[in-house]
Amino acid sequence: MKERFTKPWTDNFNEQINVRLDKRQKMLDEGISPYKNGYVPSHKACDLVKKYGELSKEEIGETEEFSLAGRAVLVRSFGKASFISLDDGSERFQVYVRQDTVEPADYKEFEYIDYGDIVYVKGQVFRTNKGELSLKAREFKLLTKSIRPLPEKFHGLTDPELRYRMRYVDMIMNPEVRDTLKTRSDIVRFIREFFYKNDYIEVETPMMHSIAGGAAARPFVTHHNTLDMELFMRIAPELHLKRLIVGGYPRVFEMNRCFRNEGISIKHNPEFTTIEFYQAYATYKELMNFTEELLSSLVQKLFNTDMVKYGDKEISFKAPFARMTMKEAVCKYANISADEVEQREVLEALLLKKTDFDKEDVAKMGPGVLLENCFAEFAEGHLIQPTFITEYPTEISPLARRNNENPEIVDRFEFFINGWEIANAFSELNNPTDQLDRFAEQAVKKADGDDEATDVDYDFVRALEYGMAPTGGEGIGIDRLCMILTNSQSIRDVILFPLLKKESFGLEFSE
Repeated sequence: MKERFTKPWTDNFNEQINVRLDKRQKMLDEGISPYKNGYVPSHKACDLVKKYGELSKEEIGETEEFSLAGRAVLVRSFGKASFISLDDGSERFQVYVRQDTVEPADYKEFEYIDYGDIVYVKGQVFRTNKGELSLKAREFKLLTKSIRPLPEKFHGLTDPELRYRMRYVDMIMNPEVRDTLKTRSDIVRFIREFFYKNDYIEVETPMMHSIAGGAAARPFVTHHNTLDMELFMRIAPELHLKRLIVGGYPRVFEMNRCFRNEGISIKHNPEFTTIEFYQAYATYKELMNFTEELLSSLVQKLFNTDMVKYGDKEISFKAPFARMTMKEAVCKYANISADEVEQREVLEALLLKKTDFDKEDVAKMGPGVLLENCFAEFAEGHLIQPTFITEYPTEISPLARRNNENPEIVDRFEFFINGWEIANAFSELNNPTDQLDRFAEQAVKKADGDDEATDVDYDFVRALEYGMAPTGGEGIGIDRLCMILTNSQSIRDVILFPLLKKESFGLEFSE
């Protein structure tokens, strides 16, 4: 087997890699493949633990033969007898290999084993004299030779940047990472099934848009060569999903990737997952009840309790969740009265005293933007327990339906946990004339330099002109929800491959 690369990708050959390469070459020279195929394990390690984990040595007795396959994460040799800790992704299980219990050819393969190799073993289950549940190998195959050594086994991979960049090594060395990401999968599965049970249809809408719409965000820009047109990576699927309501689907949802060209923080990643859903003949109030039922039942199902620990906080998902208007939240946490929250000079003074805002910038803020900034500064961080905030200003809600009694606010809520926005929902705007006016306001902001403002989507207005049933719509941030439910302190911990700066490999090819 001739190597195309003159060195491994990210560093020069070191002694350990050379030793492993030599072993691989010796295997090849002896006619032993270091990359076998066709060995299918009969069981997972967790199956054996479940079946025999509570039994004594005597109770186990003689068993049938089982086969396992996985990575050797620990190898201990004692002359003619050795122990392997095998990790098959479900559990770590000890394997006992003796020279006199496996075929000579199999033991020859075993002599080439290194920490990190992938192996196949077959034998009977027993309990050692020290009480450890083990598999006594009768058959042993080295399936995949690991060329690059894993990090030192007792300290593992600890550098955060390396952990995210080399997630595959992170998962090998830190099984709790696999547990966290498995919980994320369980969360997503439960949410999908909850929507199916409530008669929602799952759909897929475009990832590339000719107009960046559905949210206030700076998009990623790309180009289609054949059509010679600029396209935007999706910042939200909202406008396409509402077109489907127009088309006659009464309940739709999409579990989707969105892309926003924004900063990176512990709770922001430019590529993120949301679920957006729309229900005809529902208002934002029905969606509050729906969200409450979804999340309380999700937590109860996953953890068999309604309490979740996040850091040093205990968060209760027991319904009903708290509900406040935006003005009520500002009054409560800024310690002002209901009369004072209506006075612009009071809010301006609060904001200037507490923040780094410039006086001129504050003076230019519309009343809705001013209130929103006061809410973000004084109230958001206090919303640790699940809380619905309602009565958002129309000025900051270009896609939501105006309230019938007060046109200065919209029928909208945002949902907070741990001081973070987790969900956003509206009674949707279905008046095409009002929608066109809101788009026009956004277009003016964009012309004035607001790179998060949206363009006018004339086709969406045209769709509304055909008539959209009164509809409630909502988006829930899956990544932030998973952070809270897995006690993860960074959004990167719940994303398999978070965005990182490009790594230089310095590849060198042989002739």
